Amino acid sequence: MRHPRTMHRTELLLGSDGLDRLARARVILFGVGGVGSYCAEALVRTGVGHLTLVDNDLICITNVNRQLQATAGNVGQVKVYALRDRLLEIRPDADLWAVPKPWDEDTRDEFDLGAYDYVIDAIDSLNNKVELIRAAHASGARLYSAMGAASKLDPTRVQVASIWDTRDCRLARLVRSRLRRRGFDGDFLTVFSDEPVRDVQTDDADEGCGTAACFCPKQAPSPHPGDPDAELPVAHEWCSSKARINGSLVHMTATFGMVLAGLVIQDVSSGPVEPVAKGGETG
Repeated sequence: MRHPRTMHRTELLLGSDGLDRLARARVILFGVGGVGSYCAEALVRTGVGHLTLVDNDLICITNVNRQLQATAGNVGQVKVYALRDRLLEIRPDADLWAVPKPWDEDTRDEFDLGAYDYVIDAIDSLNNKVELIRAAHASGARLYSAMGAASKLDPTRVQVASIWDTRDCRLARLVRSRLRRRGFDGDFLTVFSDEPVRDVQTDDADEGCGTAACFCPKQAPSPHPGDPDAELPVAHEWCSSKARINGSLVHMTATFGMVLAGLVIQDVSSGPVEPVAKGGETG
């Protein structure tokens, strides 16, 4: 296959055969926030040919500090459409699908996970995350999952390990616990950080995300620019359903996303990356 000049530097490293494998790879990514958006762009820029983006959130002004598609000018737009548009400017030939829905008990049957080579979990809703992990593992697709990137500052402590060998990560600990309760004994690679969390609260605890003065868009999304017939998600506000709102920074979320993309790219281009041996509870 002859590859476009935009892939020249990639081809110098991965070879034509590696690019061919990337072009054939089918990836579905759940969650296009601070982690998922950077993962998606890395995959598309490197040459992954088929990518499905799944997220039913709208762009909030508080997303601008860390989410790739978020700008001060597109607050209120559907995240997956805004990201898809950006990615198509980079790779007009890419096969990109934007699905403005959540993964939950009402929608799970709409997704054929077994039709994909890779499932990437970049969602932070604990119940939905655990159920996605179980379904992805059962589907036979290779699963990579992001643990907690919030409340941390040191990108040099971002690591890859089996879910059972993660440590000092609150989200990973909760995921492990719930998987055990559901009888899950499979394995998969995660991206996590063992940096102690930084719990810094502002003086405005009664304002902003998670309060009655939440910044999230309250209105239903307007038709997507240039695509007025695009499916729109049901208007919602997620923050009030979360136990707490954590601070997060782009250099951390982007690092998580890039490492997730790297796992896919390594696996496609140079053979499988296997989880380390299952270990004991360490975090």
